[in-house]
Amino acid sequence: MDYIFFSNWDSIIRTVLLTSLGYFSIVILLRVSGKRTLSKMNAFDFVITIALGSCLATLSLNKNVTLAEGVISLSLLIFLQFLMTWLSVRISKFKFFITSSPTLVFYQGEFLHKVMKEQRITVEEIYNAGRLKGLTSLDNIEMIIFEATGDLSIIERRTKGRINTDENIDFKN
Repeated sequence: MDYIFFSNWDSIIRTVLLTSLGYFSIVILLRVSGKRTLSKMNAFDFVITIALGSCLATLSLNKNVTLAEGVISLSLLIFLQFLMTWLSVRISKFKFFITSSPTLVFYQGEFLHKVMKEQRITVEEIYNAGRLKGLTSLDNIEMIIFEATGDLSIIERRTKGRINTDENIDFKN
């Protein structure tokens, strides 16, 4: 109970120094690893992000962890994430293992309730996505896709041979 608010200046200086150096290390490592490390997250990317945060927190606050150990841990996590994504781009079965596929949840005016139930998405969430896109109804919507990132992509009905959308969507996996 003696050191609840303050123990000593050495501890404070160590925390400031290691947090700053750890922060700059993770920024450099993320820049070197490329845009994919910071792209829209699927479940796999989310786990990596949490693990990186946990490592940085441990490096900052645990007196038994040195800067070198923390940077090695951060580097290893980023390398493993890079390796997994590199393999997923080259091996389709591996990609299937670590990422989910987009799912059609609304098609030609009909909610696909069975699929929505499997994906644990509600009608209200679909209407919310429409409102965020500025739609007043779903009458002119061809389809809505629940993406692997958790986003809802809205594709308007074709007019004059074109799809009216402000997004480029690739349906290939």
